[in-house]
This record gives sequence, structure tokens and C-alpha cells, in this order.
Amino acid sequence: MWKSCKPNEDAPPGVESLKPVKYLLPTINLGFLGNVVVAGLNFFSFILDLFSWGESTLAARKLALHKEIKADIVSKTKGSITLRGKREQRAIQKEFDSLNITTMHQVFSLPIRKNGSRHCLGTRQVLSEEEHIQPDGKSLKKVNLGSYTWLTYAEVDHIAKSFSLGLTKFGLAPRGKICIFAETRAEWLIAAVAAFKNSYQVVTLYATLGEEGVLHALNETECPVVLTSAELLPKFKSILEKTPHIKHLIFMEHPIKATNTSGLSSKVEIHQFKEVVEIGKKLGGAELRPPLPDDVAIIMYTSGSTGTPKGVLLSHRNIVASLYGMTDAMGDTSDRDTYLAYLPLAHVLELVSESLCFFSRVPIGYSSPLTLTDKSPKIMAGTTGDAGIIQPTLMVSVPLVLDRIYKVVLDQVNGSSKIKQAVFYWAYDYKLKWYYKGYSCPKVDALIMKKTREILGGRVRVMGCGGAQLSQETQEFAKICLCLPFLGIGYGLTETCGGSATSMVADLSVGRIGPPFQCCNIRLIDWDEGNYSVQDQPFPRGEICIGGPNVAMGYLKEDDASKDDFFEEGGTRWFRTGDIGQLESDGSFRIIDRKKDLVKLPMGEYLSLGKVESILKTCPYIDNICIVGDSLKNFCIALIVPNEKLMMEVAFRLNKDNITWEQMCSDGQIEAFYLQVVQDFCKSAKLYKYEIPAAIKICSEIWTPDNAMITTTFKLRRRSLILVQMTMVHFELLSKWHRNLFLTTWFPKTKEGVLRAFVEGVGCSEESYLQIVEGRRWN
Repeated sequence: MWKSCKPNEDAPPGVESLKPVKYLLPTINLGFLGNVVVAGLNFFSFILDLFSWGESTLAARKLALHKEIKADIVSKTKGSITLRGKREQRAIQKEFDSLNITTMHQVFSLPIRKNGSRHCLGTRQVLSEEEHIQPDGKSLKKVNLGSYTWLTYAEVDHIAKSFSLGLTKFGLAPRGKICIFAETRAEWLIAAVAAFKNSYQVVTLYATLGEEGVLHALNETECPVVLTSAELLPKFKSILEKTPHIKHLIFMEHPIKATNTSGLSSKVEIHQFKEVVEIGKKLGGAELRPPLPDDVAIIMYTSGSTGTPKGVLLSHRNIVASLYGMTDAMGDTSDRDTYLAYLPLAHVLELVSESLCFFSRVPIGYSSPLTLTDKSPKIMAGTTGDAGIIQPTLMVSVPLVLDRIYKVVLDQVNGSSKIKQAVFYWAYDYKLKWYYKGYSCPKVDALIMKKTREILGGRVRVMGCGGAQLSQETQEFAKICLCLPFLGIGYGLTETCGGSATSMVADLSVGRIGPPFQCCNIRLIDWDEGNYSVQDQPFPRGEICIGGPNVAMGYLKEDDASKDDFFEEGGTRWFRTGDIGQLESDGSFRIIDRKKDLVKLPMGEYLSLGKVESILKTCPYIDNICIVGDSLKNFCIALIVPNEKLMMEVAFRLNKDNITWEQMCSDGQIEAFYLQVVQDFCKSAKLYKYEIPAAIKICSEIWTPDNAMITTTFKLRRRSLILVQMTMVHFELLSKWHRNLFLTTWFPKTKEGVLRAFVEGVGCSEESYLQIVEGRRWN
């Protein structure tokens, strides 16, 4: 089958077309002096290249590995094709097999016995906090941080066992539920370890989930015990009045402040995390009941990007299978490795990554997106971010974090002298050229890229990226500037325990998710409506289905959704992802579309919203973007969150710097400038005419999980965005399909909250709003 596929000259970088996505030098005006510097460096590079000749054998080996077949065909029919990855079994996987590990209790217990005195979980000391007033008048806390303090494996086990026993005092029996609604921190993972010791089911909620989503999950699961943080405790003043099943509320203490618990319901007992541990210490003789492989381990709620969050039922067997597969992405580890944890533990990717590091005896240091780097918003000027202290070798990221690093680096470079710009852009293009030929450039890394490499501590050797689609341009930039030996694009969903596929270390391309993990198979099936078929040439295309022991048990109390999304075949459980994949000639997959992100236009073309958004997110003038399509129009529009610094520069050039931020965002001249920038950027990316926005709306408010415009994993809440902005754009661009979707599926469930946000944000009356949504006023 592989030999029959002809190379595609227009294919993105992969086995068939291994070439750079974007050189930066041709896009920059360096002036006369800068061009002289580049000419001198080109001459110098000729001499430097002589030292690379000795690496030709290694480079040839890299290219050969890149082209190797990475998956085998398991079955093929007229409408489907199924593949299984060809990967070498690693030492950790052999250990899983030899020890017959089938539960998360075993995953956490076995390394404790072997590594009692080793560093396990690290937390950075908070020395003080200060309030800083931002230019927009808002207050932001800055923290003065000290060094990391570490718990050993033995200490973690002792705390976890005591906490588990303490919960029995509250009447929580095996298979009872405990909800964890908190930010990522050591106590979060310890609580999960404790739960698995006595077969408790862990319900996970994102710390930034809105009150409506929290109430839905707590009432659906009927959790009697909730673990939260001191920072989130005030939210429970209203939540507890609407959640009659909660009997005990436990909070993790603030590191330097006393917690005020006044105003909370008197019907619920309030406990500190440490108090529960102390209660458990006094019950040391009590027995705990370890779980069985098919017991529910976690009820993990989705981020709610497409509607009400669903509770995904993950068994111990499911998660262990995912850990087995995720080893393919992390590779073998050593005593020099350290993992930096900052993504939400309520996200399956972070939970599985930390669990695997725990089992692999890799110390885990905790951080947050607000303290990650020296430039993070909560880090005081002149102090070091968490990455600089921990200097991790292993990390997991999401596209938005890498997109921000991309823009920050370019912003700093473009703000420097022409000579420095010339040196940086020459070094970038030089590395890029040799990278796709299989060579590394250690001299350039040491002399020029040292500063960018140290953004994340300077030692990262493996970084996984998932949660959303990462643009090829950003992936390429991160590999080159951060000097990452391996930046793997992972693919998986909550319903598949996060692990399904990842690009391989030997894969030099960008934009591909690689072959399946060893824990599952991946199948493409025809999607006739979207005109995708496994018979397509040169590459088979279709909807991705994932089958294997890592596929979830289903959704909690959502029988219809479970029947629609899951199916059984030949004793294997499968999940329909809704993503459209392309199978390339070496057995690697590429995500090319998503069913829910496709809009069929009047002339029959399919507009991929995610594709256009992924490209425009790399535009320096844009911090975030949402593309809106309409099945009745041959064009799209863009909702844009502008880059503040560049927006101010545009306003200055247009003599608009004396107006407010909100006025800038609604100014016609500024909007026209941004529209031209967006259209020129799309044309340079060779998008089709119908993919180029014909109109834009500049949004004055940053999209955050707090205002429900994006999820905690930074995915767009497309329905919320369009609904809140719908009177601010030309309504004829929105079809009846969009309006009916909002009014029949989402709006009734959140009418009060959306109406309040809409009236306050737009400034229209409630009567006008109701006329709009009923279709009586559209101008």
C-alpha cells in the first residue's frame, strides 16, 4: 500500500516534502547595515559548515529513520483502514508487563517501595505577595518566591495513606466519590494517590470552570466530599446552597495567609487538608481496599468547549493502558530528568504525564502559567521564574503557550538593533536549513540561541504538545529557538485517556501526530458528507476512530451520547473522535479538519475554521482569533483579540493614541488597518479566497476562562464568543442555522447568565436583546 502512494509536491513537510515551513530573513527589512552583517555571516558560515562534514553519517541516519515505516496495516475495507504502530518496546513497558500492572494504585505504590528517599514532588516557597496596579487600572498580585522544597516518595505515601484513612472517618466508602476542584499543586496529586488506595472515584473539575458547570458536575455526581483550595473557597458561598449532597468541604491551605471560612453553609463541615491527614494518622490500623482493574478511577469532566461539560468514565485499566502508550512519547528516562508541572491536573494529558513521571522516578516540580518564566505576569521584575529554578528536562505544553513564546521572542528581537536582528534571523534560518538535512548546530545554539533556550531553563530535551492544534510555523519556531531535541505533537482525547498517538523522535517533519501508540489502533473511516475517503490519492483521508483498552467506559448519565460516540467491534471498544485525519506514506497521521469546525459554503467548499485560526494565530498583530463562517455566504469573518503593544503602535501611527482602548477597538481606521493585515497574512499563507476573512471585529476584552470565552485548556468556546459578539458584527453573516443552534441547544441552559453578560457587555436593553434572538431585529 505504501509504495503505491505517489509523492505530492504540494504536501506539507513530511516524508514526501521535507522542507522548511518559513524562513524568517526574507520577511524582515534589516536595512543596509543589517544586510552587510548577514553577508558577513554567510561567508563565515561557509567556513563553519566545513566542521559539519564529519556528521554526514549521523545526518544520513536521521533522514533514514525519518523515512522508516512507522505503522502496519491491521485491516482494510472499502470504507476504512486500520493501523497499529511499529514501536520498540521500552524498559518501562517491559516493567508494566512483568509486574502485571492494571490499576493506578499499583502505578503509584510500586515506585514508592523502591524509591522511598528520592525526591518526588516539589513546591516553590512563597515568601511574600504584593499588589501591583496595571496600566489598565486592574490589580495583579506579584509573588516573591524562594527555592523548591521537596517531599520524598516515602513522605508522599505517608500523607496519601493518612488522607485516605481520614476520608473514611467522613463515611466515604470504597467506590465513593471525592471531587477535586483546585489548581495544579502537589496536594492535588497526593489526594488522587490517596483516593486510589481505597478505591475512591475521583471527580475532576477545572479550577476556572464557571459556577454553572461546577454545579452541573457536583449535582450529577452527587459528591459528598469536595477538595478545593483556599483561593477557590469563596466560590462555595453560593455553590453550597445549591449542592445538597456535599457534606464535607476540604481546602488546601494558602502558603502564607490564614483562610477565612466565614459565610460558608453551616450544614457542611469545613476542614483543612492537614486536618484530614492528622485524623487519618490516628486511624493507622484501619484497612484500605485497593481497586480492581475495571473499577471507575476517575470521572473526568471535559472543558465544555462545545457545550455542557460531560463526565467521562475512566477505569483503572483505561488509564494504565494510556500510561503504557504514553511511554512512547516520553522515552527512556535517567536520574538527571526533572518534570515541570503547570497545566491543569483536571486535564487528562497533565494527569497521565505526571503519573508516568511518578512511576518512572522522575521528580515533579510544580509551577503555574503565571510563574512559569521570568516574564510571567506574577513574577516580580528581576526575579527568576520556576523554569529557571527547576531547569526541567521534560515538559508538556499546549499550543497557546508556545504561540505566546513565539510572539514574545519575535517582539524582543524586533525591538533590538538592526545588527542584533540580523544575527538572530541569520542564525534561525541557518539552523532551519540544516535541521531538515539531518544536522544539528551546537555552535549556533551556544553562541546565539542560548538566551532563547534558557526561557524554559535551558535543559528541556523532550516536550510534548497537545490539547489543540499547533500551527506548523510555531512548532518549527519552537524547535529551532528553544533548541528542543524533540517536540512531539501528541493526539488524544479525554475519552481515550489522552494517549493515542504522537510524532516520533526520528520524525523531522512538523504538523503530524505520528503513528498510533502501542496501547491502541487508529482507524480512518469514510466521511461522505465532507468528501473524505480512504480511497483518496495520494493519501487516504477520513474520520479518526480510536480502538483499544485506553478507550473510556462512556459518559456519566449520558446514554445517548455514549451510544453515538462509542461502539464495540470484535471485543475492542472504539471511539469516534470527530477529527478528520490524513494517513501519510510512512504510517504517520496528520489532523486536517474537524467535523464540528467545518462549514459548508454555498458553492460546495468546506471552510475549516480551525485551519484558518491556526494560521492567523501566528500573526504578530493577533493574540487570539475566532473565525465565523456561514453556510449562506461565500466568505468568513474574524473576531480578533489584538496584541496590545502593536495595537498601540498602530493607533499612534494613525494619530489615534489619545482615545481609550475600547474606542481604539471600534475605530474604523484601525479596523481597516487590521483587516488589511489579516488579508495580507492569509494571502502570504496561500489560503483560498473563501478562507480569507472579508470583515473583522476587534474585541476589546481579552478572552479568558474567567469570562467563559475560552476553556482552561485555551480552546475557543465558539458558541459563547459568537453569541456575545453577535450584535457587534454584521448579522447577515450569521445564518439561521447558527441562531437556531444557540437558541435550541445552548441558550436555554444558560439564558440568565448569557443575557446578563450580553446586556452588560453590549449595553443594549433586555427588550432589544430578546428581539434580536427572536429574529425580529438584525440591524
